[in-house]
Amino acid sequence: MKGVTDEPQYSVGLLEGGTALRDVIDSHIYEQTLSEKNAFFVADLGVIMRQHVRWRTHMAQIRPYYPIRCNSSPAVVEVLAALGTGFMCTNKSELELVQSHGIASEDIIYSGVCKQVSQIKYAAKNGIDLLVCDNEAELRKISRCHPSAKLLVQVSTETSSVEDEISMTFGCSLKDCRHLLESAKELGVQVVGVRCHVSSSCEDDQVYVHAISDARCVFDMGEEIGFDMKILDIGGGFSGSETQLEQINSAVMSMVDLYFPPCSGVSIIAEPGSYFVSSAFTLAVNIISKEMVARDHQGHVNDDPSPNDEPEFQYYMNEGVYGSFASKLSETLIAPPSLHKNTSLDAPVFSCSLWGPSGDDLDQVVDQCLLPELNIGDWLTFTHAGAYSLGQPLCTPTDASPPPVYYVISSRDWFEMQDTGVTQDAALKNFSLVPYFLNSCQTEAALSVPA
Repeated sequence: MKGVTDEPQYSVGLLEGGTALRDVIDSHIYEQTLSEKNAFFVADLGVIMRQHVRWRTHMAQIRPYYPIRCNSSPAVVEVLAALGTGFMCTNKSELELVQSHGIASEDIIYSGVCKQVSQIKYAAKNGIDLLVCDNEAELRKISRCHPSAKLLVQVSTETSSVEDEISMTFGCSLKDCRHLLESAKELGVQVVGVRCHVSSSCEDDQVYVHAISDARCVFDMGEEIGFDMKILDIGGGFSGSETQLEQINSAVMSMVDLYFPPCSGVSIIAEPGSYFVSSAFTLAVNIISKEMVARDHQGHVNDDPSPNDEPEFQYYMNEGVYGSFASKLSETLIAPPSLHKNTSLDAPVFSCSLWGPSGDDLDQVVDQCLLPELNIGDWLTFTHAGAYSLGQPLCTPTDASPPPVYYVISSRDWFEMQDTGVTQDAALKNFSLVPYFLNSCQTEAALSVPA
């Protein structure tokens, strides 16, 4: 195919002939059912492109900087880089990953709050000058190891939720900002802007209003001390829905126009992570074990069950919180999955919980949901599985490797991506586009093959 590089790093299935994402999932489940029954992801890169278009429509004045820790999949990095996003990196490995894709150093922000000296030196050596800082100890490390750094002062934002009050430890309070700015001036370190710390679980658009107001105060302090303040980072917290994007835009842009009008020369950026990748990835997992727990009608476990007690099942999957469901450890709610097999509409459903393979009490993925009775070997699919699910697995008693990722894009999305100026020759050099046609018999087999 024209434009395919000689040595692509990964292939992307080009969906043609009416082939849908569901067909691709069916196909790989069919293949895995006949072999190792390993978990796997299917990633629709067209979703990322469409999210970019939505961002450009509703947040045209704000440049996105993608936080690599959200999903470090190389194809995601390459697509977002081709679409013109910047990148937020928290450590050396993330910096190296982004640089390996040819991202210019001026499009990278080293955002780790607690930085190792060796990694600050790495950033200095590689021309990565934009760093985040929120306390004097970090400031002094940066002044010694990267004196030419340009700092974004991270400011905590007042919120009402308990979770956000806890997260306020990450960020300098407004009352402490002047001392930090004065210290930077004494040490000869340049401060160029403000980064607002907004929780990834933020659902209140007024948080951004307060953050921008606070940022204006810090800008005024910095300019009074003698700094040339030119960057405002309004933070993360973008869920991915177009409605939320419209609400934030409505709340934010009036404040931006008031406090940071175009004539100020201030560049506005933000950190959409889950926004880009969550809905682009689907995870398929296999049931590897099951147990039945009897409960009485009050919902309590009954050690002496009677025939009238309602059965409840505990299912064990080949992925858990020490792997692709790591976000569950930070209290993120995992939505119930879908069962991947043909069942009758009137099939009874039972209360059940879903667990990872480690046997650890913490390895509970879904606390409670309703599903038909499952058998060992059945498959479940989790949608919206792209955020904080791919990366280095945590230490775990199992020796499982991370699930493979199968990338696809529809021919329509591919042509629309080219309309945005992204071409395989110029930007997506590691892509090998492979036309993906699926035999309809194979799709049917995926839903009916015995476990």
